[in-house]
Amino acid sequence: MRLRFFRPALNFFRAAFVFVAIGAIAPGALSAMAASREALGTSTGLPIPRYVSLKSDRVNLREGPSMDHRTAWIFQRAGLPVEVMAEFDAWRRIRDSEGTEGWVQKSLLSGRRTALVAPWKKQEVLPIRAKPQASADLAANVQAGVLANIKSCESGWCRIFGDGFDGYIEQTSLWGVYPDEKL
Repeated sequence: MRLRFFRPALNFFRAAFVFVAIGAIAPGALSAMAASREALGTSTGLPIPRYVSLKSDRVNLREGPSMDHRTAWIFQRAGLPVEVMAEFDAWRRIRDSEGTEGWVQKSLLSGRRTALVAPWKKQEVLPIRAKPQASADLAANVQAGVLANIKSCESGWCRIFGDGFDGYIEQTSLWGVYPDEKL
């Protein structure tokens, strides 16, 4: 009886020793392996997190992944970029630019990439350039929070367009695309 009690504990300590030994040999090896491994959605196999946009002008954000859960918020803007944080069957846990999180049905989401222009810079106006360079001619000015469609992103610049503008903006000025993400 005593042997059964101590055997699991002994196995636990052996495993702990192996992990400590690996950590001592290569201190950053485990974190590097974890960082290089991309999480994939259980339903789609697509990367998590990822950006998508809302397909409809009316999207219920629910507290949980079913119609039985209470509606916590209603989005009323088609094309709004959101970040998919998790998947569960036909449901996606999303987050908006203000940090609000909840669950929506996958049928209400689109793979079309959009972005908000610097929503954290309230009341500021940002330049849209004719070329992907800070010294390029001004193509337009847009107010922070403007919704833009993304044509492409490369080398720290994104080509965006919308109502009355088409040009390039620094990628770090957008919510809806990851730093250094290529589109």
